[in-house]
Amino acid sequence: MSSTASLSAQACALLDFEREAWTFEGSKELNIRTRLDMSPTKYYRVMSALIDQQAAFEYDPLTTMRLRKSRDERRRTRIEGRRVDRGHP
Repeated sequence: MSSTASLSAQACALLDFEREAWTFEGSKELNIRTRLDMSPTKYYRVMSALIDQQAAFEYDPLTTMRLRKSRDERRRTRIEGRRVDRGHP
């Protein structure tokens, strides 16, 4: 089974959208609503789970790795920020 066959049409559409989102006019959130017909909250929740799937990586490795790296950096910033805050009165 190919990686595309193991991803739903919606999953492929989300990855395609994310890869091309920077080329769209207007805010990303507005484009999520109009092009994908879903709320930005749902989009980000679904994308977070999707980028952990091997099939997503096989379908679009560059986009998947970029999103994983961005998510990991945000997590690291939140954790390190908390550590720094605890040490100060």
